[in-house]
Amino acid sequence: MGSARSNGNTRLVVDHLAQEKNIPIIDLNDYTIGYFDYTHENQTDDFLPLMERLIAEYDTFIFATPVYWYSMSAQMKTFFDRISDLLKIRKPLGRQLRGKTMASISCSGHDDLVEGFEMPFRESADYLGMKYLGHLHTYVEEEGILVNTIKSKLEYFLA
Repeated sequence: MGSARSNGNTRLVVDHLAQEKNIPIIDLNDYTIGYFDYTHENQTDDFLPLMERLIAEYDTFIFATPVYWYSMSAQMKTFFDRISDLLKIRKPLGRQLRGKTMASISCSGHDDLVEGFEMPFRESADYLGMKYLGHLHTYVEEEGILVNTIKSKLEYFLA
């Protein structure tokens, strides 16, 4: 999960998902992940150890993000940008993503996702040799309340 608020509406969606399917939550705010840079000055941050753990422990990755200015959150974008490290300086680790699966979930205040939002997720999965399971847009119209319609969509999405 990548959001500016660790306990916001996206977390509400992720918590429901985690509870229903017994899925662990990894909040990108719990890690120090620097921006991608071409000289790889940030190799001592949390990104590479986190990726080592994720790749070793999981076959499916579900990326959850709020919609900020028609796109994924800055936290999620930084995480995706850093995947470039796995293509340049840690290629053997990056190759281990092949054959794994990826899905994406977005959250906003309304059922109004713009066309093309999921493209970075879908295309990244394809580029990395991962199977893309699809995207689900969720919304929380009233703070702190996840309506049954969204709960049903989440359950169907992961079935």
